Order: sequence, then structure tokens, then C-alpha cells
Amino acid sequence: MNFYDKEKVKKIYDKKTAFLKAQQYCAYQERSQQEVRDKLYEWGLHKDDVENVIVDLIGENFINEERFAIAFALGKFRIKKWGKVKIKNELKTHKVSSYCINKAIGSIDDADYLKTLNDVISKKEKLINEQNKYKKFAKIANYAISKGFENDLVKELLSNKEV
Repeated sequence: MNFYDKEKVKKIYDKKTAFLKAQQYCAYQERSQQEVRDKLYEWGLHKDDVENVIVDLIGENFINEERFAIAFALGKFRIKKWGKVKIKNELKTHKVSSYCINKAIGSIDDADYLKTLNDVISKKEKLINEQNKYKKFAKIANYAISKGFENDLVKELLSNKEV
């Protein structure tokens, strides 16, 4: 068995060491409670210790779900050009509360959102060499929808455009 075949070895930390490492982990970038919880379990902590460390991190403002959700939403929107649907679904996988998800989605500027959707559509339009305008429309719409933009909004923008 070589080095790459070995299963990832669990590191067993005591609560205090885990708390200090978790502080560093959270200081590096915004983290959801679930990400930190998973990391603490990976480090070998037990359920009670994990929850106590999470509470301590929240108390010292290393973890803040609302701050995480807003940073996540704005980052995925600006950098990856994701739509609100995809961002919302991804935040749900991080087990973020509905309140924080709505706050994060609300932090995306509507004018920027429409501009980004138009940019996504225009870029995809240039890449498709389809002659049939209905097939081209469908391909562009499916692409924009797969990026997480709303069905109705995509179809409305495409129907107003000459595709």
C-alpha cells in the first residue's frame, strides 16, 4: 500500500485545541456553521464538544450565518455568475436558515442581476452555431437556467431579444 492509498487519518484534538484551530479556520474565510461542524467532526471531536465549540465561536463572532450567507451569495453571483435559484439551493446545502438565505438573496442588486443575466445570455449566444432559432433559443435558455437564473426571467429576456 503506497502513500496515496491510505485513508485520511483522523486527528484527535481536545476541545481547547480544536477551538483554537477552528478560530484560525474561520478567520481565513467566512464559514457556515455546518462547514465548521463537519471540520470539527473530521478532527475527531464528539457531539457535545462540537456543539460547545460552535457556540463559543458564535459568541466570539467567528461564525455568523447572516454574514456568511451574504458573502457567499455576493461571491457566487459576482465571480461565478450564478443566479438566485442556484445560490439559494447551495445555501440550503450549507443548512443556512431561511431568514439568512432571504437576506443574502436580497443583497443582490436587481440592476446588476439583470445586467449579469444579459451578459450570460450574450456570451452563450456568441458560442452557439445553431441555425434553427428555436433550438438556439432553447440552448441559451437551458444554459442560463442551469446557471441558476429564474425560468420566467430568462424566457422574458430572450423573447425580447433577437436570438
